[in-house]
Amino acid sequence: MNDEARTVPFNDHTGNGLLMPAWSHMVLPYVHRLFVVDKRLMRSGTCRWIAAMGLLATLGLNGSLFAQQPPVVYVAPIEGIIDLGLAPFVQRVLNEATDAGAAAVIFEINTFGGRVDAAVLIRDALLNAKVMTVAFVNKRAISAGALIGLAAEKIVMADGGTIGAATPVQVGQPGAPAQPVEEKTVSYVRKEFSATAETRKRPPLIAEAMVDADVEIPGLIEKGKLLTLTTEEALKHQVADFRAETIESVLEQLNLAGAQLTRVTPNWAEDLVRFLTNPIVSSLLMTVGMLGIILEIRTPGFGIPGALGITSLALFFWGHWLVQLAGWEELLLVGSGLVLLVLEIFVTPGFGVAGALGIAALLGGLSLSLFGAGASWEFILKAVSRVVFSLLIALIASLVTLRFLPRLPFGRRLILQTGLLVYRFSDPYLLAMPCVMLPAWLENRLVPNWC
Repeated sequence: MNDEARTVPFNDHTGNGLLMPAWSHMVLPYVHRLFVVDKRLMRSGTCRWIAAMGLLATLGLNGSLFAQQPPVVYVAPIEGIIDLGLAPFVQRVLNEATDAGAAAVIFEINTFGGRVDAAVLIRDALLNAKVMTVAFVNKRAISAGALIGLAAEKIVMADGGTIGAATPVQVGQPGAPAQPVEEKTVSYVRKEFSATAETRKRPPLIAEAMVDADVEIPGLIEKGKLLTLTTEEALKHQVADFRAETIESVLEQLNLAGAQLTRVTPNWAEDLVRFLTNPIVSSLLMTVGMLGIILEIRTPGFGIPGALGITSLALFFWGHWLVQLAGWEELLLVGSGLVLLVLEIFVTPGFGVAGALGIAALLGGLSLSLFGAGASWEFILKAVSRVVFSLLIALIASLVTLRFLPRLPFGRRLILQTGLLVYRFSDPYLLAMPCVMLPAWLENRLVPNWC
């Protein structure tokens, strides 16, 4: 381990590979200086005997202390769909394990894959980890899960396990078959796999064959077929390091038998992020957010629609910010778009440059928050279409709401069209004000003939 580590190897002649704290290496020189270097004390045989006993007692005390403190190993699951909300969880586990001085982190993988950009984020976190990482494939690491497995220092596979089949595809409507992506995306993912395998000293050609059907490996996979390895094949071709059936068996293979296990699961905030970044939920947040803002702009004052719209957009950007999709650029684009639309409605009549730029900024900011690195053109177009669809639904819903909501008792109060407000606008003082104090749409809607 490096100099910054909390423990250093200590040979206690038992073969257990116990660890000795770094502070003992600071203490022993003082003990040596006190009992060995001082020539005045060393002049007598008694002092020499006392010094030897003190040094042996110190070493024995250190050995007994560490015999009572087994190494710590963190265990975390990677299962289900690989989505953007999983990346913060993996990063948190690695950070906690590093701070605790853990000997290793074991990720128990059982997944059919998921988003490429989410897998890339997790891959980068594993490659940059300062603690030993172990991928325990139990029972499958397919597609994006294969990239996560290859990024770990050690790969352990259970009997009947599989790893591979990682070609990127474009998922269509629910129930529809996945569609192939363009060569540019395949090339990118193929090299991500290859670079990851090279970093971990695994065969890069085998990693590429998991992604690209055009890669041929004689005796293993023919051209036109995607590579998926079983446990036996992964061990034979040096993709996996060893096999194990349980976490305890993995620890024995790592010479960490008897280690203290710390099992980590996603907390409520990470579960909330995974929920907020779900495609259906994020589209709903965009729709509700824009609907609330449109209603707030079309009605005076600040009330429930504005609060609901801002809260929805805040949740949308908060979730995508944590998964490193949204940043200040996207926030500035959306904010600028809203400002331009407000100027278009209240300042410049008709629909002109400000309105067009505002809509373009909104589309750009929201769309950029939906995809990350390695996204194909098909995925980008799909993200843009989701934003357009959400905005259209919000616009249609706002028109329907503004038409029918005033007829309801609570709707009148919501958009400030009660008799009390009309009475106040009939006040002589207000009637004496010039009409330019209010925008035209507000004059005609609330008090049609008061000027």
